[in-house]
Amino acid sequence: MGILLSGEDAAATGATGTAGLLSMLIIYGGLIVVMWFFFMRPQSKEKKRVAAMLQSMEVGDCVCTTSGFYGIIIDITDDTVIVEFGSNKNCRIPMEKSAISRVEKAESN
Repeated sequence: MGILLSGEDAAATGATGTAGLLSMLIIYGGLIVVMWFFFMRPQSKEKKRVAAMLQSMEVGDCVCTTSGFYGIIIDITDDTVIVEFGSNKNCRIPMEKSAISRVEKAESN
């Protein structure tokens, strides 16, 4: 035979189970918020910064590629740029905009 609980004991057991479930949901919700704040938010801010940097590129700017080469932008299209490397004027390489890691604006003197 099973153990029978009085009405008060059964209500107390149900309330404790609900409170435990609620606290567990709050903990998981807080964990998701913390993970978003420390992982997703910085990544989206960096993505916006890179997009703004690529939009502000102009002909004549000095760029550093993801492979570490420095060059001067000589032409820009929608998805590609043509970069001139070194003092040799014949070393012009077309590359995707996503291959640019840094842009240094040309100084106007």
